[in-house]
Amino acid sequence: MKLAGCALCETEGGLLVFRGDKFRVIRAEEADFPAFYRLVWNDHVAEFSDLPVSERALCMEAVTLIEAVLRRQLQPTKVNLATLGNVVPHLHWHVIARFDWDSHFPAPVWGSAVRPSDEMALAQLRARLPALDMDIRQALAAMLATL
Repeated sequence: MKLAGCALCETEGGLLVFRGDKFRVIRAEEADFPAFYRLVWNDHVAEFSDLPVSERALCMEAVTLIEAVLRRQLQPTKVNLATLGNVVPHLHWHVIARFDWDSHFPAPVWGSAVRPSDEMALAQLRARLPALDMDIRQALAAMLATL
């Protein structure tokens, strides 16, 4: 089900990394946080509890897999997971690799910067994104193939 006027029903919501029948994964285009991914449920549901048990399990398995790929490929200081939906009431999970050098760490990415952006570190991270996207895509495809 799609809802007119919902940004995540009407657009991908970012750079498409993977699309499956139930969900898609996009890379958010956040300049200071290049390894910021979102798992977006394709049907318009507002809350996680709106999903049947089997779909909740699938959703969390995919979120966990994205986190694992980020950890393996990037060795971040921390991975932030969040589902807010206050602005866009369409189920989506944020999966964000965080680094002790990032402009907001240890504060949330939605907070205020605590230091200037490290442009060299950001450039190095951005250079790794195509391979990271491919790894996420392949891992999700492999996971879904086993179901």
